[in-house]
Amino acid sequence: MITVTEYESLGKGKLRVRFDNEAELILYRGEAKQWKLREEAEISEEDYQKLLTEVVGKRAKKRAMHLLERMDRTEKQLRDKLEDGKYPQVCIDEAIAYVRKYHYIDDMRYARNYISYRQGSKSRRRLQQELMQKGVPKEITEQALEEIYENNDAEKIAEILKKRHYNPEQPDAKEMQKQYGYLMRRGYKSEDILRVMKCPDYLT
Repeated sequence: MITVTEYESLGKGKLRVRFDNEAELILYRGEAKQWKLREEAEISEEDYQKLLTEVVGKRAKKRAMHLLERMDRTEKQLRDKLEDGKYPQVCIDEAIAYVRKYHYIDDMRYARNYISYRQGSKSRRRLQQELMQKGVPKEITEQALEEIYENNDAEKIAEILKKRHYNPEQPDAKEMQKQYGYLMRRGYKSEDILRVMKCPDYLT
């Protein structure tokens, strides 16, 4: 038997229930009542597993689906959100497996879309950094960049400089430094930035 060691109200009809097997579940009061859970109550291992899969696990899957309806996410982003909701790791793993099975999450698709929509204003290096920060694995990020990214950084730099009204015919040291810093922060390579800034042909 598994014993309830703590039974704490969290407000809004929710409870934190801890067990002597070191597990912790967030339940609604009605669920706790249905499963006869209270402090020092006992539950069989079989019933505990049912509670875990049929109640909490099912809710984790619904929560994952709801989060993905609002916006596309990487697997890591979705996992982080479910962890914030205090779902047990086993329920998170099952929820991730469920949405992955039906391709509701797909890190390769996410990376391709991200690159496609943003490559006009960001460098390859910046896109790689951002995707990896979002939890897309390095190998998937690199493959997506190889497939999608159009290697025309010089053209992109020129376009940005035009929009920022940079005049290559009358370069001012302070202005060059300002534009150079702006482009470096966006991940463009130093040699590409300087080549464009010093060549008026790119900016005509």
